Amino acid sequence: MSNIKIVLVEDEKSIREMYVHKFKSEGFEISEAENGVEGLKIIENTQPALVLLDLRMPVMDGEEMLKKLRGYEWGNNVPVVILTNVSQSEAPHELRFLKVAKYVVKAHTTPSQVVSEVVSILIKYRVLPSR
Repeated sequence: MSNIKIVLVEDEKSIREMYVHKFKSEGFEISEAENGVEGLKIIENTQPALVLLDLRMPVMDGEEMLKKLRGYEWGNNVPVVILTNVSQSEAPHELRFLKVAKYVVKAHTTPSQVVSEVVSILIKYRVLPSR
């Protein structure tokens, strides 16, 4: 999986470090940002296969970043996994119109499970071959 680029947009450093370590150990190339403004810049420059996106962040939150990402031609089809501690019932209603590939609650999911979800999504989007 060594050329598969992922961008993680997460404001909590310890969580970023945990996921960066896990994805690198699984062979992914992963870039990180601590808010939506940084995330958009990195996504535009790296053209990742997938984005992991927190919702609650300073400067620009995940919902606003996702709206902006979907407004760009280059960002319209990038699979985005919401990775947050906001329950799906409390999430902004508009997310369902922004083509979210998966909604994951961090507190209920291990990093290994997130990697498995990402692999499944990348197979679905034909970035990775079927197993």
